[in-house]
Amino acid sequence: MKLLASRAFSPDEEREIDLAYDKLIRSYVESRHRRKVELVGKAFRFARMAHQGCRRNDGSPYILHALAVALICSRELGLGSTTIVCALLHDIVEHSDRSIEDIEANFGHQISSIVAGINKLSGGIFGHAAETQALKLRDMMMSMSTDVRVILVKMADRMHNLRNISTQRPERRRRVARESLYVYAPLAERLGLFTMKMEFEDLAFHCEDPANYEMVCEKLEQTDEVRQQIISAFVAPLRKRLEEEGIRCEIKARVKSVNSIFRKMQKKGIPFEEVFDVYAVRVIYENEDDALEEPIAMRIAEILQEHHTVHPDRTRDWLHSPKENGYRALHLTLRDESGRWTEVQIRSRKMDDIAELGYAAHWKYKDGVQTDTERLDNLVNSVKEILANPEPNAVDFLDSLRFNIFAKQIYVFTPDGNLVGIPTGATVLDMAYAVDENLGDHCIGGKINRRLVNPDYPLESGDLVEIITVKCVSPEEKWLGQCVTAHARNIIKSKL
Repeated sequence: MKLLASRAFSPDEEREIDLAYDKLIRSYVESRHRRKVELVGKAFRFARMAHQGCRRNDGSPYILHALAVALICSRELGLGSTTIVCALLHDIVEHSDRSIEDIEANFGHQISSIVAGINKLSGGIFGHAAETQALKLRDMMMSMSTDVRVILVKMADRMHNLRNISTQRPERRRRVARESLYVYAPLAERLGLFTMKMEFEDLAFHCEDPANYEMVCEKLEQTDEVRQQIISAFVAPLRKRLEEEGIRCEIKARVKSVNSIFRKMQKKGIPFEEVFDVYAVRVIYENEDDALEEPIAMRIAEILQEHHTVHPDRTRDWLHSPKENGYRALHLTLRDESGRWTEVQIRSRKMDDIAELGYAAHWKYKDGVQTDTERLDNLVNSVKEILANPEPNAVDFLDSLRFNIFAKQIYVFTPDGNLVGIPTGATVLDMAYAVDENLGDHCIGGKINRRLVNPDYPLESGDLVEIITVKCVSPEEKWLGQCVTAHARNIIKSKL
């Protein structure tokens, strides 16, 4: 967003800035992080001085944008002082006379390096030649592999811009919407930021197709009263039954996102009235003992099945087999006596925290202290594998990102019952290398659900995959055309 010429702030604007800072501090103090209020205050004063008189093209003081991005990092992502400080400083180098060296002198190397990484990502990705797009995305992935907080601040920055995009020209709105759908929403999903992912999709949908967006919103508003009655009738006996069991929980309704509803209408060719999972009931239970987390969830599922029929094709057990981004829950779709279907999501309080705030933001980076977050590390390792051996041209590099980072995961089984998560479109050869390098080096094919297939056979979720190997076989040039993941391709290239 361009800046207007500097103009002194009015007393009302100065008060607005102070109020925005107070809101940020309250959010930070109420969080679980250590109380580094002075460090946040120092960053605010530094940014306020650097942005003094600077305005965005909507006329608002620029420092309000920095405060809003910091508030998203604190309140919506659950991040700590280091990330909040970086959010306050993220645009200083680009929009003031301060330098990275000034930031390092005042706040140290860690903060200055994160701010430098954010500055590399300034400007848009789309609207340029494929080569330029690839370089921009490569910078983004490189920053992510160095410190995930670079991407988290950039996502908060994009979210604030998207929420306030109405003042922008139509062509810019469309470009920002496309970038948000192609890059930021999939990244949010891979990082476990489900709430942010859905908002990216809905705001982008509103930018690109306002007529259909308003149509779905009107339908939701028209059916809200009936929907509330249906939910109340479903929830009341369930709440009573759980209380009898001594299970402490919160039960609430969740309406599917506007974008998700419209995509289902388009995909199935049905009107709004025939989308049966417009809403879902979420059961969030309390438990102090992690060992009881799964037994309580299974008991709740048993209680639900006492008076309802379970839809056999719409049960999702993310409890025992979590998604790649750390999401855990048990999803059931139930039919009541009137024949109406309702989706129920069963989560512990901890599962709900992870689902809402994101595995990466809430658990790995807490006051800058890293904890053991295997799935986030796997994502970062996938990024490093792509960067370690980049494809020779821009289009191939973009394809590699699409397959390895932005594609949804599928889940397949090994013969001994282990679950392996791989990108959609991955082949038997990709699966072999995902399990073990030696297995991949000698792969000649596989058995999918006991049926013989070639190494380039694409896998689907739920497949039982047995890898067939021959010791005298070793990687050949043609193998590069039989796999899509960066992990497999890099190993094959190193052997060649």
